[in-house]
Amino acid sequence: MNTAVKRLETTGLALRDALTNQDWAAIGLLDQQCREAVDDAMREVERDSDLKMTLEDILAIYRDLVTSCRNVRERLGEEMAQVNKAHQGAKIYKMFG
Repeated sequence: MNTAVKRLETTGLALRDALTNQDWAAIGLLDQQCREAVDDAMREVERDSDLKMTLEDILAIYRDLVTSCRNVRERLGEEMAQVNKAHQGAKIYKMFG
């Protein structure tokens, strides 16, 4: 396994851990590192079978990441709707109170 593939694998594992912990700041940094590692791995003249497996693993991580982001976005949207509803209720209460 060449160094670019090892770096990609290590970055992917760190990205998976950050996703598990929902550490969005770390995910942002690791995403950039992962992109750079993919670029480096694709530039390597010698590509081995480990690259394909590692890229498939990274793709699975990104699928999970997108799903997690959608879930968080939906949850936050629902929370914002509740906050807005409460805010509107408070405005009405002040008008008549």
